[in-house]
Amino acid sequence: MAEPRISVIMLTYNRETMVRRAIKSVLLQTMQDFEFIIVDNGSIDSSGEIADGYAKQDSRIRVIHRKRGNIGSGRNAGLDAAEGEYVAFIDDDDWCEPDFLEFLLKLAVENDADVSICGATDKIFDEKLVMTAEEALVELFWRKRYNVQFPTKLIHRKLFDGIRFSDSAKYDDIELMPQILSRANRTAYHGLPKYTFYRHESNNSAWTTDHSLLTSDTLDEYLKAYRERTIWLSELFPGSMAAWRYFEWSFMISMVEKINRLEIEGCEGQLGEMVRVLQANREEFMGGRYILDFEREWMESVRNDGKKQT
Repeated sequence: MAEPRISVIMLTYNRETMVRRAIKSVLLQTMQDFEFIIVDNGSIDSSGEIADGYAKQDSRIRVIHRKRGNIGSGRNAGLDAAEGEYVAFIDDDDWCEPDFLEFLLKLAVENDADVSICGATDKIFDEKLVMTAEEALVELFWRKRYNVQFPTKLIHRKLFDGIRFSDSAKYDDIELMPQILSRANRTAYHGLPKYTFYRHESNNSAWTTDHSLLTSDTLDEYLKAYRERTIWLSELFPGSMAAWRYFEWSFMISMVEKINRLEIEGCEGQLGEMVRVLQANREEFMGGRYILDFEREWMESVRNDGKKQT
């Protein structure tokens, strides 16, 4: 049989009240040339059984049952089984519009792009961009039009050659998405909303919208990913080194401000280190062309402990 044009990969774990909605949204796609790989990541509720039920009704669905692992290892199981020319991801608590796949494939083909990106209901911009790898990465780190999450993106499967999600990290998107975009010949973006992220307390990324949920372990993982990212991107795209350094420092400002304002406990060590780094690079940061007005104001108004002067 001919390989499908797109492999849709969905990881599910204990989402029996939501997973039907996600599955149905894929099966209702206007484009039919796809396979749907559902990875049951060791669910102890009926999520896996629900997926099996749909697989009996639609031959495009393949269900992989595996022992509980992190999100990355589950997605890797789907990638290893994928046969499509392109890969798309959907989360089991979200849903996509009926033309989600058709829209992304057309965007990729018309622009000869290895990656295409649509908007989501929380990021709507009716504008198009066709970007080099370097341009797509800068746009990614501004986090205005799109972010590191894999849903909303159609990716040529060749970009995953030799790389996979981390099998130990909790927030693997922040590591792998920059690598994927750095490999793309070009990235095409059109911000019309074709995907919905369902925000709720049990989201893996819930802390990004409720910063009081920030923990020391989460902050450690993000800071490590940002540091490593700055290093390898500076080697790969040295012309944008100032941008890569800026985005790391900008993240630190955001975290220092939130830890102090929300009085988040347990992050004292990271807080002190971030303040030290910001102070050590103050001249370059303040004199750079990327710094935003509120960041400049913050740097001018804080004490050595990262708290605003009174």
